Amino acid sequence: MVDETGDRRIWQITGADRFRFLQGLITNDMLPLEKAPGILWAALLTPQGKYLADFFVIRLADDALLIDISETIAPATLRRLSLYRLRADAQITPLDMAVSRGIGTGPAGSMPDPRHPALGWRAYGLHGLTEPAPQIDWDWVRVAHCIPETGVELIPDDTYPLEAGLDRLRGVDFRKGCYVGQEVTARMKHKTQLRKGLVTVQIAGTAPVGTPILRDGREAGTLFTQSGGQAIAYLRFERATGPMQAGAAVVTWADDRFGVPDTTS
Repeated sequence: MVDETGDRRIWQITGADRFRFLQGLITNDMLPLEKAPGILWAALLTPQGKYLADFFVIRLADDALLIDISETIAPATLRRLSLYRLRADAQITPLDMAVSRGIGTGPAGSMPDPRHPALGWRAYGLHGLTEPAPQIDWDWVRVAHCIPETGVELIPDDTYPLEAGLDRLRGVDFRKGCYVGQEVTARMKHKTQLRKGLVTVQIAGTAPVGTPILRDGREAGTLFTQSGGQAIAYLRFERATGPMQAGAAVVTWADDRFGVPDTTS
């Protein structure tokens, strides 16, 4: 199954410093792409360690270096990258390039989505791949595997990358050198126990994205994407016990999901 997405922007990065420029900014390690073609997923953070943007970085077989980013955050991200560029020999220019993704065997030139095997593959510059039906329920895939989406679960200037599971989804490398927001991210990894974060919950009924989740009248979290009787929720783990209410919906959570620590013990 294949679909072609029109909600992405593609930039090409050229210049002798293009790898070094990104290496000092993003949460993932650019070294594998310096060595060979491939794809990685990474985030750009504030100096305080909060999420600003996420995107794919791709090196194609012809050595072109691309950024694949949601159009909703593209303008603000380009402005931020331009501020950091200073005297680096790195130029960012837009490309008119098709972005396709699918599940199953990908076409020649496609690359596996680096976040999770269930997300299939992505392809760049390949046209005529769209199949008319059936449509892929990407929300169901994301919810089942707790994969956050730009602008939904990933909120600029608010989300912390580890609370959103970016490390679990191979979007953070703790062995690379410094990048913007690295100190806070490393401290959260090594010196604290996460007490809040995104998890997949069971839901009976529906409620709008952003609905508060309540337990005995106290706020226990926020409801996000819902599909197939499940939802992604941001929870305060110590409060998320037993049935919870999100508007007219009832939410329950198994606290061993994705290895999230049990803070009640």
